[in-house]
Amino acid sequence: MRRPAVTTSRWAVAGLALAMLAACSGEQEELQQWMEQQKREVKPSVQPLTPPKKFDPQPYASADGVEPFSPQKLTVALKQESRQPNSVIAAEYNRRKEPLEAFPLDSMRMVGSVVKDGRTYALLRVDNLLYQVKPGDYLGQNYGKITRITETGVALREIVQDAAGEWIERPASLQLQEGTR
Repeated sequence: MRRPAVTTSRWAVAGLALAMLAACSGEQEELQQWMEQQKREVKPSVQPLTPPKKFDPQPYASADGVEPFSPQKLTVALKQESRQPNSVIAAEYNRRKEPLEAFPLDSMRMVGSVVKDGRTYALLRVDNLLYQVKPGDYLGQNYGKITRITETGVALREIVQDAAGEWIERPASLQLQEGTR
C-alpha cells in the first residue's frame, strides 16, 4: 500500500514547514527584544523651540506725503524737466498730443503704404481701425515722431529716460505686416 508513503511525505513536509516557522518566530522574538533595548538606551535630543517674538505694529507715518509712484509726482518731474531750455523733452511736453500717442507702439501694425500727391503715407491698424500717417506725425507712448516712411516700414525716433534719469532719443520702427487682419 503506497498510501502511507505519500501520507508520510506529507507529514514530513508539514513538519519541516512547522520547524521553519518556529525558527522564524525565534528570530522575530530576538528582533523585538533588540528594538525594546534600543528604545530604552537611545534618548532623542530635541532642541526646545524659541518662543515667538512679540509683534508691535507701527503706524504708517508717511500717509500725508506724496506717493512715490503717483501720476502727480511724474507730472511735476516732467514739468521741471520741460522748463530746462536744453532738455530733449521740453518741446515734446509743451505740444498738443496726437490721437495715436494714446496707444503703445507694439499694439500698432503697418498694413500698407500709399503715395498721394508725391507724398508717402503709411497705413497703420490700431484697435481694428485704420489710420493714415505721414512723416512728422507722432505715435506711441514715448513721444515717437515719424522720421521716414518706406514701402516696408515706418522709422521713428522716441524719447525715453535712461537708467540715470536723463532723456535720450532712440530709434524705433514698425515693419509691414503681411497677411494680418
